[in-house]
Amino acid sequence: MDYERIKEKLSILADAAKYDVSCSSSGSKRKNTSNGLGDSSGMGICHSYTEDGRCVSLLKILLTNHCIFDCAYCVTRKSNDIKRAAFKVQEVVDLTINFYRRNYIEGLFLSSGIFKDADYTMERLIQVAKKLRLEENFNGYIHLKSIPGASDELMREAGLYADRLSVNIEIPTKSGLKLLAPDKKHEDFIKPMEKVKNEIIQYKQESKLIKSTPKYAPAGQSTQMIVGASGESDRDIMYSATFFYKKYNMKRVYYSGYVPVTNDSRLPAMGSQVPLLRENRLYQTDWLLRFYDFDVRELLNEDHLNLDLEVDPKLSWALRNRHLFPVDVNRVDKHLLLRVPGIGLKSVNKILLARKFRKLNWEHLKNIGIAMNRAKYFITCDSREFEVIEPSSEYLKNVILSTSSGKFRKDISSQLSLF
Repeated sequence: MDYERIKEKLSILADAAKYDVSCSSSGSKRKNTSNGLGDSSGMGICHSYTEDGRCVSLLKILLTNHCIFDCAYCVTRKSNDIKRAAFKVQEVVDLTINFYRRNYIEGLFLSSGIFKDADYTMERLIQVAKKLRLEENFNGYIHLKSIPGASDELMREAGLYADRLSVNIEIPTKSGLKLLAPDKKHEDFIKPMEKVKNEIIQYKQESKLIKSTPKYAPAGQSTQMIVGASGESDRDIMYSATFFYKKYNMKRVYYSGYVPVTNDSRLPAMGSQVPLLRENRLYQTDWLLRFYDFDVRELLNEDHLNLDLEVDPKLSWALRNRHLFPVDVNRVDKHLLLRVPGIGLKSVNKILLARKFRKLNWEHLKNIGIAMNRAKYFITCDSREFEVIEPSSEYLKNVILSTSSGKFRKDISSQLSLF
């Protein structure tokens, strides 16, 4: 083995993989059997964090950065003058096993540029996973990036060896994809998503009848959207995300701020990188839609095409709907309680349970762990100690920002009417 050449390939293809952010805790339960290597139960990928706060990592590489497409936003596009490399299937297998044995990683995230055609590339990705599972008895986490346009047969086989599959939708809108990646078709992304969804449904149905049914992508599927490359609004992005969650049962949709890699009139100028805060606000909105019973139209609409970068989306919504507040935490239903800024999902469940036994006061709410610096302006309980009397929403926003940053000014304190 030419170790210097392997090291060079690893440097090139690991660097090229950094633009793909669709990594997370796996959620897979593949157990270690027959004295095999690894155990994906409770493990995640690429410096992610499990529910108990443990940091986990994986080998995150491309099989190759050669590509037949010329997508304007992609650093590996065929017209870009960069150093190219490609791993052999066995090289990826050996790297994964050797890194695992040295306790550097707990799994593999494998993506690829497209060389020759979609099926040829997908076959090689599957070969890596298949060799790891069957020849090396590797039971760690494997996340394969599905290749748009790959056949249904290959997508089925991929799910038998990978814990998670993902197809990156890349650009949130069809018009943006047509502008920046004219060689690609929106349908090529949708087809493998549909296949994976149907196979997962079929597996769950069959496993109820036959316990020995082979697992199929036990950690589900995910996708990624590039933010800020084609001028789409946050509303466009979240409408697309909602569509994929509902239509294809996505486990996660990831949002990756566009990093300018070339001078192109169709793209943002070099040096105009999307703020990380915009990514953060999109993830917060994603969370509200999935777990807090919000509808995308409540958070983003014709009057609010983009999220407020100064405050989180729940607080932004509450400030626009002051007529619904304050609410009595001892009486209000779960739906509205979930919408109070500063009260998270776990705290809501604690409040609903606790108020069955007694009337809650401010001290109880503090002990439950709600963020009083925000919540106190939107709730009442056994007293009206913290209720704000009729300040404007913009004024209240500034107050909350000031107290949150530790810069609460005396003039604001004196102007607020508090009981």
